[in-house]
Amino acid sequence: MRWGRWIIGAVGVGGIGVVAATIAWPIGAAVTEISLAGDIDRGSYLARASGCIACHTNFESGGAPLAGGAPLKTDFGTFYPPNLTTDAEHGMGNWTVADFAKAVRQGISPDGDPYYPTFTYPFYANFTDQDIADLWAAFQTVPAVNVPAPAHDVPFPFDQRWGMKLWRAAFLTEPFTAPEADKSDVWNRGKLLVNGAAHCSACHTTRNVVGARIVAERFSGNDALPGGGKAPSIRSGDLLSEGWTVDDLAYALRSGITPSGDVFGGSMAEVVRYGTSFLSDADLTAMAIYLMDNDI
Repeated sequence: MRWGRWIIGAVGVGGIGVVAATIAWPIGAAVTEISLAGDIDRGSYLARASGCIACHTNFESGGAPLAGGAPLKTDFGTFYPPNLTTDAEHGMGNWTVADFAKAVRQGISPDGDPYYPTFTYPFYANFTDQDIADLWAAFQTVPAVNVPAPAHDVPFPFDQRWGMKLWRAAFLTEPFTAPEADKSDVWNRGKLLVNGAAHCSACHTTRNVVGARIVAERFSGNDALPGGGKAPSIRSGDLLSEGWTVDDLAYALRSGITPSGDVFGGSMAEVVRYGTSFLSDADLTAMAIYLMDNDI
């Protein structure tokens, strides 16, 4: 019996040590100074393409722009997109551009805490310094709203944010945005948008039991979106078999209307209304060209 207690005690102490080491484990890479001048118009465009307005504004409740989004109900709890206005208390008013860059590209808060993956930061990892400068300039024009976002309603053990460090180590991957030399500039522009800012695979990819995207299932669809929605496959072969064309897809991303005359519903309707409908015809066509012609 004495040996058994010692073993249990040793395991307990070891477990506490692992937890303590994980909590103390610093994450993320150092951020170099960004002193580039930002282009507000380009930053606003990129914010639309990236879904910032759609996610961080509670339109149904009449919320102010970027003052905090509608709740995201998931299998791991309910998450509330935070206030991104210039408010110093509840928004980003006390942030620096370096804080912003680390949050956007690495998913790490100014305090060094990892963000939950409901924030689609993995897709923004390859944003350039100019992208960050432009976004930052645009966000500086947002009026301050002194309203806090509700605290996440997440049960144990998912409320232990330090555990996200282990999740990141196991599942965080770079976005598939690198250009391909044998493809056209338009195709590569579409690839950059689809796999980067527009983060299409965030919804259109199956997730595993801990909420990570299954890379081998990229674009194959997802029947378990937050709130009970579904996202169909957007793989080239499936789109072609269903009769989609480049023009059809570009038009749908602009209008939300499918070739059959139906309209997008659920989260895709919001993506179009607050995001892709603001993109240029050239970018929508580029996205459609990439989605209709890739090797996935």
